[in-house]
Amino acid sequence: MNQPTAAGKPFKRLLLTGAAGNLGRQLRGALAQWADVVRLSDIAPLDDAASHEEVRAVDLADRDKVMQLVEGVDAIVHLGGISIDAPFDDLIEANIRGTYNLYEAARRFGVKRIVFASSNHAIGFHPVTEILDADSPQRPDSLYGVTKCFGESLSRYYFDRFGIETVCLRIGSSFEEPKNPRMLVTYLSYRDFIELVRCSLFTNRVGHAVVYGASDNPVKWWDNAKAGFLGFNPQDSSAQFSGLFPVTAPTAERDDPAQRFQGGAFVLGEPMERKQ
Repeated sequence: MNQPTAAGKPFKRLLLTGAAGNLGRQLRGALAQWADVVRLSDIAPLDDAASHEEVRAVDLADRDKVMQLVEGVDAIVHLGGISIDAPFDDLIEANIRGTYNLYEAARRFGVKRIVFASSNHAIGFHPVTEILDADSPQRPDSLYGVTKCFGESLSRYYFDRFGIETVCLRIGSSFEEPKNPRMLVTYLSYRDFIELVRCSLFTNRVGHAVVYGASDNPVKWWDNAKAGFLGFNPQDSSAQFSGLFPVTAPTAERDDPAQRFQGGAFVLGEPMERKQ
């Protein structure tokens, strides 16, 4: 990666999109240790910039604004976009057009490393009885998941064609604590999320990599052995929250697709279209 700056940090300027979101807020403080300047972007309001920060209100669907946003940065952590299922027209602008604009700007300005926030919903229609790895086929559980598959494929193209390295983070469920029994499997602590981003930025060569974002939970659906070169070793576990959801005997609900497939309730979602 980059040579250390005069201040001894790995990057001169890092860009974080989606900085006002849940994970953006968690990551913002850590980036100060990694770059002289942290450029923050979102369409939602952001707190006032610290002395080492630049705040930009940018709609990622606006190509000209994205070009200005990316100019001068060394690497990008791309959390921006819609993070739940939504009408297709909205997803196109935020998650498809926006991601394309970001990669095209990275190509134009010579950015060589992007950390892309993909999602477990890119593989949500795999059964819970399967253990997946980086080479397991995409099986999106929603149009939102489809947009994350697009982002993974787009990043693959930009690596193969232009040499822009990407680590695709198939993030599980990153909150202060699990909100339902499924999240005991998909839980990713904030601390482990920040470490996963750090590994993705600092590993010398990543090529195009897919890694699952989960803590060291007792039950596992995902195997990160093929992304072992990143050196990501989660320190937390959902075991401490097991008492939140007492174990019950199997019932007929085991036939519920939300329990059979890894995407949970996302596999049951109705098409989300705007009312005419």
